[in-house]
Amino acid sequence: MAGREVLVAGWGISARALVEPLQELDAQICVTSGSGLADAAGRGLATATPDDLLASDALARFALVITSPGWPPTSPLLVAAAEAGIPVWGDVEFSWQVDQAEIYGPVRRWLVVTGTNGKTTTTAMLASILEAANIPSEACGNIGIPILEALRRSEPRAEVLAVELSSFQLRWAPSVRPEAGVVLNIAEDHLDWHGGMEPYIEAKARALTGKVGIVGLDDANAAALGKRKRGTVGFRLGEPEEGELGVWGGQLLDRAFGDDEVLAPVSEINPPGPAGVMDALAAAALARSIGVAPSAVRNGLRNFSVGPHRATLVRTMDGIQFVDDSKATNPHAARSSILAHSRVVWVAGGLLKGASVDELVAEIADRLVGVVLIGRDASEFAQALARHAPDVPVVRVGAGDDAGVSKAPTHPDPDAIMAAAVTLAARFASSGDTVLLAPAAASLDMFTDYGHRGDSFADAVRALSGPDVARR
Repeated sequence: MAGREVLVAGWGISARALVEPLQELDAQICVTSGSGLADAAGRGLATATPDDLLASDALARFALVITSPGWPPTSPLLVAAAEAGIPVWGDVEFSWQVDQAEIYGPVRRWLVVTGTNGKTTTTAMLASILEAANIPSEACGNIGIPILEALRRSEPRAEVLAVELSSFQLRWAPSVRPEAGVVLNIAEDHLDWHGGMEPYIEAKARALTGKVGIVGLDDANAAALGKRKRGTVGFRLGEPEEGELGVWGGQLLDRAFGDDEVLAPVSEINPPGPAGVMDALAAAALARSIGVAPSAVRNGLRNFSVGPHRATLVRTMDGIQFVDDSKATNPHAARSSILAHSRVVWVAGGLLKGASVDELVAEIADRLVGVVLIGRDASEFAQALARHAPDVPVVRVGAGDDAGVSKAPTHPDPDAIMAAAVTLAARFASSGDTVLLAPAAASLDMFTDYGHRGDSFADAVRALSGPDVARR
């Protein structure tokens, strides 16, 4: 890299983490972005707009393009770079190359977690297990800190990296070969970015290219990936076969990396329920693949507490539970959340990103007491509900002219819309019901992120008073 020009596409957290390592390698940096160029220029970096770079032969001078994960493969600048024979890497690929070159000391062991849902919980569980095993480690990637920052830290120096990776990051990381990697599950998500289901699956499959591949056997798409690679380890909610992890007699059982090793009681897993147990099995499998003892697995899982906006009980009022699962940003995640409750008032909607909700609605219809819809793609939810749950009352808060769907008044801001949605949802509910924010869609049409959406829901729930939950 010394003396060579590198184009950094994008100016988010991962892109900013590239600057010091590239400077330490004596590379010449130019930043291009739809926004953020002023900030980059203020740091003394060269900048150029994508249009300026495409309007001339300027791309030819770059030895490498490092793209932020949000830039899709169809971005004109990235397409032009690839056609010109310029390598296009993501920040994860660059981090891998830096690590393999031992720029910051001996190579680390990477344990990679991906999947449509459960990535963050699994990665955090894994980090807790590694800590319990007294293994110097760091959670990084989509959780914690950027991978480059973890590599550059000398005190304490991480020997093992618990790396959460999205399909975006894996798409731009063709060389990564982790010590072990897990694909938890694969359901429709980000199809607009990838251009279809098959490219999305192929991106996820890159987590399985290392020494040990691990897949969720209860998920058809993940299980199918496991059949591609000989010796892939699987995990399931039921009794495990030889070479698998699973549940037997109320215990997590390892028959892959040990001889019927009991790892932890299901009753100690947090969050409770099938999704939490599956995540715990995946984290345990990754840890066991590098020789972590069963006792450390149990202690790590016992010490783990779930992060915010993941099936968090906000309040119980007049026998009604109000649960924030704003992290359920696609139909697959919402399914797990809804199936954990017998009677649900569902608060849903947002950006579907090309996913369909018909299969989800058909499966959960008999659990729905009422539905309150918000967000840009609310009409797609309303149409699916009309087809598969025609007797369930549905209200859409905000703009919309869906036939047969009641409409609450439009409000001027997202928090006001959420407050109205929560009030309406509370009026649908009776004692024993759950008012559940499990949107099945992304949040960026209305909110800063899923955390903002969850906080807005929680604030609205805490502001409820007795008359708000009086039934219609």
